[in-house]
Amino acid sequence: MKKAWLILAALVAGLLLGAFTGDSVPLLTQAADVIGTWWLNGLRMTVIPLVVALLVTGIVQTANAASAGRTATRSVVTMLSILMLVTIMAAIVTPLLLDIFPTPSSSGYPGATSKVENPPPFAEFLKAMVSPNVFNSAVNDSLLPLIIFTIALAFAITRLEPAKKDVLARFFEAMGEAMVVVIGWVLWLAPLGVFALGITLGIAAGVQSFANLLHYVLIVASIGFIIMLSAYPVAFFGARFKPMAFVRAAIPAQSVAISTQSSLASLPAMVEGSKQLGVGARSTDIVLPMAVAIFRATSPAMNLAVAIYVAHWLGIEISVQQMAIGVGVAFITTLGSVSLPGTISFIAAIAPICMAMGIPLEPLGLLVAIETFPDIMRTVGNVTMDIAVTGTVARAEGDMK
Repeated sequence: MKKAWLILAALVAGLLLGAFTGDSVPLLTQAADVIGTWWLNGLRMTVIPLVVALLVTGIVQTANAASAGRTATRSVVTMLSILMLVTIMAAIVTPLLLDIFPTPSSSGYPGATSKVENPPPFAEFLKAMVSPNVFNSAVNDSLLPLIIFTIALAFAITRLEPAKKDVLARFFEAMGEAMVVVIGWVLWLAPLGVFALGITLGIAAGVQSFANLLHYVLIVASIGFIIMLSAYPVAFFGARFKPMAFVRAAIPAQSVAISTQSSLASLPAMVEGSKQLGVGARSTDIVLPMAVAIFRATSPAMNLAVAIYVAHWLGIEISVQQMAIGVGVAFITTLGSVSLPGTISFIAAIAPICMAMGIPLEPLGLLVAIETFPDIMRTVGNVTMDIAVTGTVARAEGDMK
């Protein structure tokens, strides 16, 4: 949390300095541009290997969980269904919110192009989904065919004999951990990088940039708030919990989530709340830990909302085809980012969505500085839905007291 507040302070300082000096100090403008570009490129260079490693690891872990028995299989199916539904919701609701409450300033991110190529004809798009050279796709940032290949590779790994499966699973797990270390090094320089990016944005947009960032927080957090609210109907109709009983049982876990921004730290409170609601030990011992390990109800929806917001900020019109790609990539990549720290998962989860949709990545370097605020809503929504889903599975499995 100290590092998060330090990064936020660097952003505010950079914005104020840029707004105050304008473009009257060319040396400052050039230095900020160089340093900011270096830092952004440091983040971008990890995206492709990290996505591949985490996606393989996430799919293997999910497949292992689903093979652990009927309760585990039902849990995985329920969780994946919810993830897809909330992602589609975000694709519909986020543009509506941006139409009703448009960005305060029309100033786009400096240096980022707001022009993207027109999407290819649908037949050409379908043919491009399967690449004859996956390495060429990686070099050209053609993320969709790379993700399709990675999914096929991950499922192929799950079909190998245990010894070989374990070797490959450990390899990709180790690669992912190594990339996380590299990102950690890059994020160690985040105060400097964000300060430089803040100067650049402050020069271009002035103090109005503060209003844009606040607007971003409210729009993205609203998607998480909707998902949190949707957990209550799931609890009422799926688990058949009494309304006020569920509200009271969820409050302790929500309080821990607000203070720690960690679903794992909230697990003991979630277990206790589930027991108060009559959920049996089998479900609290299996479903809740599985939810913390592989399920983040808010992640794909809020990640897609970030990408949509960036496009809106830059004046990019998102086609139906691009939105469909974004929904698919947001849904798939969330399987690989669930166990990462907030700032790392922000880049690892949202950069692939932007790349697949043809949206510039530059604004993500600034938005990571204020991720602390949407992340609170992410965690509250996650723990609330975790309890509701656990009750729903327990009710279906006859594991209610």
